[in-house]
Amino acid sequence: MALAMALSGTIGLFVVESGLPVEWVVLLRCVIGAAALGLWIVARHEWVALEGHDLRWMVVGGVALVINWVALFHAYAFAGIGIATVVYNVQPFFLVLVAALQGEVIGWRRVPFMVLALAGVVLSSGAVHELQLAHTAAPHGQMVYGVLLSLLAAALYTLTVVATRRVKRVPPAQTAMLQMTAGGALLALWALSSVLSGAPSRFANVPLAQMVACIVTLGLVHTAVMYVLMYGAFQRLGAAGIAILSFIYPAIALTVDLLWFGVRPDVWQWLGMAMIALAIAGYRAGELRAARG
Repeated sequence: MALAMALSGTIGLFVVESGLPVEWVVLLRCVIGAAALGLWIVARHEWVALEGHDLRWMVVGGVALVINWVALFHAYAFAGIGIATVVYNVQPFFLVLVAALQGEVIGWRRVPFMVLALAGVVLSSGAVHELQLAHTAAPHGQMVYGVLLSLLAAALYTLTVVATRRVKRVPPAQTAMLQMTAGGALLALWALSSVLSGAPSRFANVPLAQMVACIVTLGLVHTAVMYVLMYGAFQRLGAAGIAILSFIYPAIALTVDLLWFGVRPDVWQWLGMAMIALAIAGYRAGELRAARG
Protein backbone atom coordinates (compact mmCIF):
# COMPACT_ATOMS: atom_id res chain seq x y z
CA MET A 1 0.00 0.00 0.00
CA ALA A 2 2.82 2.39 0.88
CA LEU A 3 4.54 1.77 -2.47
CA ALA A 4 1.25 2.24 -4.33
CA MET A 5 0.65 5.57 -2.61
CA ALA A 6 4.21 6.67 -3.38
CA LEU A 7 3.62 5.91 -7.06
CA SER A 8 0.34 7.85 -6.87
CA GLY A 9 2.29 10.91 -5.82
CA THR A 10 4.10 10.98 -9.17
CA ILE A 11 0.97 10.72 -11.34
CA GLY A 12 0.55 14.48 -11.61
CA LEU A 13 4.03 14.85 -13.09
CA PHE A 14 3.25 12.49 -15.97
CA VAL A 15 -0.21 13.95 -16.52
CA VAL A 16 1.22 17.47 -16.84
CA GLU A 17 4.20 16.43 -18.95
CA SER A 18 2.02 14.47 -21.37
CA GLY A 19 0.39 17.76 -22.36
CA LEU A 20 -2.86 16.01 -23.24
CA PRO A 21 -6.43 16.82 -22.23
CA VAL A 22 -7.69 15.08 -19.10
CA GLU A 23 -10.09 12.87 -21.06
CA TRP A 24 -7.29 11.64 -23.31
CA VAL A 25 -5.05 10.84 -20.36
CA VAL A 26 -7.71 8.92 -18.45
CA LEU A 27 -8.99 6.99 -21.47
CA LEU A 28 -5.52 5.95 -22.67
CA ARG A 29 -4.56 5.06 -19.12
CA CYS A 30 -7.56 2.71 -18.94
CA VAL A 31 -6.81 1.10 -22.31
CA ILE A 32 -3.10 0.49 -21.68
CA GLY A 33 -3.61 -0.55 -18.06
CA ALA A 34 -6.40 -3.00 -18.86
CA ALA A 35 -4.42 -4.55 -21.73
CA ALA A 36 -1.31 -5.02 -19.58
CA LEU A 37 -3.31 -6.52 -16.74
CA GLY A 38 -5.11 -8.84 -19.16
CA LEU A 39 -1.78 -10.19 -20.45
CA TRP A 40 -0.58 -10.65 -16.87
CA ILE A 41 -3.71 -12.63 -15.96
CA VAL A 42 -3.41 -14.88 -19.03
CA ALA A 43 0.29 -15.53 -18.40
CA ARG A 44 -0.29 -16.47 -14.75
CA HIS A 45 -3.63 -18.25 -15.27
CA GLU A 46 -5.19 -16.13 -12.54
CA TRP A 47 -8.67 -15.67 -14.00
CA VAL A 48 -11.49 -16.46 -11.55
CA ALA A 49 -15.06 -17.06 -12.68
CA LEU A 50 -17.23 -14.17 -11.56
CA GLU A 51 -20.52 -14.27 -9.76
CA GLY A 52 -23.21 -11.65 -10.26
CA HIS A 53 -22.29 -10.02 -6.93
CA ASP A 54 -18.65 -9.66 -8.01
CA LEU A 55 -19.50 -8.22 -11.41
CA ARG A 56 -21.83 -5.59 -9.98
CA TRP A 57 -19.20 -4.32 -7.57
CA MET A 58 -16.56 -4.39 -10.33
CA VAL A 59 -18.67 -2.11 -12.51
CA VAL A 60 -19.49 0.22 -9.62
CA GLY A 61 -15.82 0.46 -8.65
CA GLY A 62 -14.63 1.00 -12.22
CA VAL A 63 -17.10 3.76 -13.00
CA ALA A 64 -16.34 5.50 -9.70
CA LEU A 65 -12.58 5.21 -10.25
CA VAL A 66 -12.56 6.74 -13.72
CA ILE A 67 -14.90 9.62 -12.89
CA ASN A 68 -12.74 10.24 -9.81
CA TRP A 69 -9.69 10.70 -12.05
CA VAL A 70 -11.51 13.05 -14.40
CA ALA A 71 -12.97 15.15 -11.58
CA LEU A 72 -9.68 15.49 -9.69
CA PHE A 73 -7.60 16.40 -12.74
CA HIS A 74 -10.13 19.06 -13.74
CA ALA A 75 -10.26 20.41 -10.17
CA TYR A 76 -6.61 21.48 -10.43
CA ALA A 77 -7.52 24.02 -13.10
CA PHE A 78 -10.25 25.65 -11.00
CA ALA A 79 -9.00 25.53 -7.40
CA GLY A 80 -5.26 25.11 -7.79
CA ILE A 81 -3.30 21.97 -6.96
CA GLY A 82 -2.82 22.88 -3.28
CA ILE A 83 -6.47 23.47 -2.40
CA ALA A 84 -7.67 20.59 -4.59
CA THR A 85 -5.20 18.27 -2.84
CA VAL A 86 -6.37 19.32 0.61
CA VAL A 87 -10.03 18.82 -0.25
CA TYR A 88 -9.37 15.49 -1.98
CA ASN A 89 -7.52 14.17 1.03
CA VAL A 90 -10.63 14.18 3.17
CA GLN A 91 -11.32 10.83 1.48
CA PRO A 92 -9.57 8.80 4.23
CA PHE A 93 -12.13 10.24 6.64
CA PHE A 94 -14.93 9.34 4.23
CA LEU A 95 -13.60 5.79 4.15
CA VAL A 96 -13.42 5.44 7.93
CA LEU A 97 -16.91 6.92 8.31
CA VAL A 98 -18.39 4.50 5.77
CA ALA A 99 -16.58 1.56 7.39
CA ALA A 100 -17.87 2.55 10.83
CA LEU A 101 -21.43 2.79 9.48
CA GLN A 102 -21.00 -0.73 8.08
CA GLY A 103 -20.02 -2.04 11.49
CA GLU A 104 -16.27 -2.41 10.95
CA VAL A 105 -14.10 -2.09 14.06
CA ILE A 106 -11.99 0.98 13.36
CA GLY A 107 -9.67 1.20 16.35
CA TRP A 108 -10.25 4.80 17.30
CA ARG A 109 -6.75 5.19 18.73
CA ARG A 110 -5.64 5.51 15.11
CA VAL A 111 -7.86 8.52 14.44
CA PRO A 112 -5.43 11.07 16.01
CA PHE A 113 -2.79 9.96 13.50
CA MET A 114 -5.27 10.58 10.68
CA VAL A 115 -6.08 14.05 12.02
CA LEU A 116 -2.36 14.82 12.33
CA ALA A 117 -1.77 13.66 8.75
CA LEU A 118 -4.66 15.75 7.40
CA ALA A 119 -3.37 18.82 9.25
CA GLY A 120 0.01 18.13 7.67
CA VAL A 121 -1.56 18.04 4.22
CA VAL A 122 -3.24 21.40 4.86
CA LEU A 123 0.05 23.02 5.87
CA SER A 124 2.25 21.36 3.27
CA SER A 125 -0.05 22.15 0.35
CA GLY A 126 0.30 25.90 0.76
CA ALA A 127 -3.48 26.14 0.63
CA VAL A 128 -3.65 29.39 2.60
CA HIS A 129 -1.32 31.12 0.16
CA GLU A 130 -3.24 29.78 -2.85
CA LEU A 131 -6.52 30.89 -1.30
CA GLN A 132 -5.13 34.40 -0.92
CA LEU A 133 -4.06 34.40 -4.55
CA ALA A 134 -7.43 33.04 -5.61
CA HIS A 135 -9.20 36.12 -4.24
CA THR A 136 -7.31 38.28 -6.71
CA ALA A 137 -6.58 35.89 -9.59
CA ALA A 138 -9.60 33.59 -9.87
CA PRO A 139 -13.34 34.22 -9.84
CA HIS A 140 -15.04 32.98 -6.69
CA GLY A 141 -17.32 30.73 -8.71
CA GLN A 142 -14.35 28.88 -10.20
CA MET A 143 -12.90 28.23 -6.75
CA VAL A 144 -16.21 26.79 -5.53
CA TYR A 145 -16.44 24.64 -8.64
CA GLY A 146 -12.92 23.30 -8.07
CA VAL A 147 -13.67 22.47 -4.43
CA LEU A 148 -16.87 20.68 -5.42
CA LEU A 149 -15.00 18.65 -8.05
CA SER A 150 -12.39 17.67 -5.45
CA LEU A 151 -15.09 16.58 -3.00
CA LEU A 152 -16.75 14.56 -5.75
CA ALA A 153 -13.43 12.89 -6.54
CA ALA A 154 -12.86 12.07 -2.86
CA ALA A 155 -16.32 10.54 -2.50
CA LEU A 156 -15.86 8.48 -5.67
CA TYR A 157 -12.46 7.22 -4.55
CA THR A 158 -14.06 6.09 -1.30
CA LEU A 159 -16.73 4.25 -3.28
CA THR A 160 -14.00 2.55 -5.33
CA VAL A 161 -12.28 1.32 -2.17
CA VAL A 162 -15.55 0.05 -0.70
CA ALA A 163 -16.43 -1.74 -3.95
CA THR A 164 -12.99 -3.33 -4.24
CA ARG A 165 -13.11 -4.65 -0.68
CA ARG A 166 -16.37 -6.45 -1.55
CA VAL A 167 -14.66 -8.79 -4.05
CA LYS A 168 -11.95 -10.33 -1.89
CA ARG A 169 -11.99 -13.71 -3.63
CA VAL A 170 -11.05 -12.16 -7.01
CA PRO A 171 -7.30 -11.61 -7.68
CA PRO A 172 -6.27 -7.93 -7.55
CA ALA A 173 -5.08 -7.93 -11.18
CA GLN A 174 -8.42 -9.20 -12.42
CA THR A 175 -10.31 -6.69 -10.29
CA ALA A 176 -8.23 -3.80 -11.60
CA MET A 177 -8.50 -4.95 -15.23
CA LEU A 178 -12.28 -5.28 -15.13
CA GLN A 179 -12.66 -1.93 -13.41
CA MET A 180 -10.46 -0.24 -16.03
CA THR A 181 -12.52 -1.88 -18.76
CA ALA A 182 -15.86 -0.84 -17.28
CA GLY A 183 -14.75 2.69 -16.46
CA GLY A 184 -12.94 3.17 -19.76
CA ALA A 185 -15.98 2.02 -21.74
CA LEU A 186 -18.15 4.56 -19.94
CA LEU A 187 -15.60 7.33 -20.48
CA ALA A 188 -15.36 6.53 -24.19
CA LEU A 189 -19.11 6.95 -24.54
CA TRP A 190 -19.37 9.98 -22.25
CA ALA A 191 -16.39 12.00 -23.42
CA LEU A 192 -15.84 10.99 -27.05
CA SER A 193 -16.72 14.42 -28.39
CA SER A 194 -14.45 16.14 -25.86
CA VAL A 195 -11.59 13.78 -26.62
CA LEU A 196 -11.84 14.24 -30.38
CA SER A 197 -12.25 18.01 -30.24
CA GLY A 198 -9.24 18.37 -27.95
CA ALA A 199 -6.85 16.21 -29.96
CA PRO A 200 -5.68 18.48 -32.80
CA SER A 201 -4.82 21.52 -30.69
CA ARG A 202 -3.05 19.62 -27.93
CA PHE A 203 -1.01 17.08 -29.92
CA ALA A 204 0.73 19.93 -31.74
CA ASN A 205 2.17 21.25 -28.45
CA VAL A 206 3.67 17.97 -27.23
CA PRO A 207 6.70 16.12 -28.64
CA LEU A 208 5.49 12.70 -29.71
CA ALA A 209 8.19 10.80 -27.82
CA GLN A 210 7.41 12.68 -24.61
CA MET A 211 3.68 12.11 -24.96
CA VAL A 212 4.09 8.39 -25.65
CA ALA A 213 6.55 7.92 -22.77
CA CYS A 214 4.25 9.66 -20.29
CA ILE A 215 1.11 7.82 -21.37
CA VAL A 216 2.80 4.40 -21.46
CA THR A 217 4.25 5.01 -17.99
CA LEU A 218 0.84 6.06 -16.68
CA GLY A 219 -0.76 2.97 -18.20
CA LEU A 220 1.83 0.39 -17.18
CA VAL A 221 3.34 1.69 -13.93
CA HIS A 222 0.67 3.98 -12.49
CA THR A 223 -2.22 1.74 -13.49
CA ALA A 224 -1.27 -1.90 -14.05
CA VAL A 225 1.45 -2.20 -11.40
CA MET A 226 0.14 0.36 -8.94
CA TYR A 227 -3.44 -0.88 -8.86
CA VAL A 228 -2.42 -4.52 -8.38
CA LEU A 229 -0.44 -3.39 -5.32
CA MET A 230 -3.20 -1.10 -4.10
CA TYR A 231 -6.09 -3.50 -4.62
CA GLY A 232 -4.19 -6.28 -2.90
CA ALA A 233 -3.83 -3.94 0.08
CA PHE A 234 -7.51 -2.95 -0.06
CA GLN A 235 -8.45 -6.61 0.28
CA ARG A 236 -6.10 -7.18 3.24
CA LEU A 237 -6.07 -3.97 5.28
CA GLY A 238 -8.76 -2.44 7.44
CA ALA A 239 -10.24 0.95 6.67
CA ALA A 240 -8.02 2.79 9.16
CA GLY A 241 -4.86 1.26 7.68
CA ILE A 242 -5.84 2.26 4.16
CA ALA A 243 -6.77 5.74 5.35
CA ILE A 244 -3.52 6.59 7.11
CA LEU A 245 -1.29 5.20 4.35
CA SER A 246 -3.22 7.26 1.79
CA PHE A 247 -1.55 10.38 3.18
CA ILE A 248 1.74 9.25 1.61
CA TYR A 249 0.32 10.38 -1.75
CA PRO A 250 0.24 14.15 -1.10
CA ALA A 251 3.65 14.03 0.60
CA ILE A 252 5.24 12.45 -2.48
CA ALA A 253 3.37 14.82 -4.79
CA LEU A 254 4.81 17.80 -2.92
CA THR A 255 8.29 16.28 -3.16
CA VAL A 256 7.87 15.95 -6.93
CA ASP A 257 6.85 19.61 -7.07
CA LEU A 258 10.06 20.48 -5.23
CA LEU A 259 12.47 18.35 -7.27
CA TRP A 260 10.94 18.58 -10.75
CA PHE A 261 8.99 21.81 -10.97
CA GLY A 262 11.29 23.84 -8.72
CA VAL A 263 8.67 24.64 -6.10
CA ARG A 264 10.32 25.90 -2.91
CA PRO A 265 8.36 24.97 0.24
CA ASP A 266 8.19 27.50 3.04
CA VAL A 267 8.66 26.61 6.70
CA TRP A 268 4.97 25.75 7.13
CA GLN A 269 5.08 23.35 4.22
CA TRP A 270 8.15 21.61 5.62
CA LEU A 271 6.36 21.35 8.96
CA GLY A 272 3.35 19.85 7.21
CA MET A 273 5.44 17.19 5.48
CA ALA A 274 7.07 16.35 8.81
CA MET A 275 3.62 15.95 10.38
CA ILE A 276 2.58 13.53 7.62
CA ALA A 277 5.74 11.48 8.13
CA LEU A 278 5.21 11.47 11.91
CA ALA A 279 1.59 10.35 11.54
CA ILE A 280 2.53 7.47 9.24
CA ALA A 281 5.41 6.43 11.49
CA GLY A 282 3.15 6.54 14.55
CA TYR A 283 0.52 4.43 12.86
CA ARG A 284 3.05 1.85 11.69
CA ALA A 285 4.60 1.66 15.16
CA GLY A 286 1.18 0.94 16.62
CA GLU A 287 0.60 -1.80 14.07
CA LEU A 288 3.93 -3.43 14.93
CA ARG A 289 3.16 -3.32 18.65
CA ALA A 290 -0.24 -4.89 18.04
CA ALA A 291 1.32 -7.65 15.92
CA ARG A 292 3.85 -8.48 18.62
CA GLY A 293 1.42 -8.29 21.51
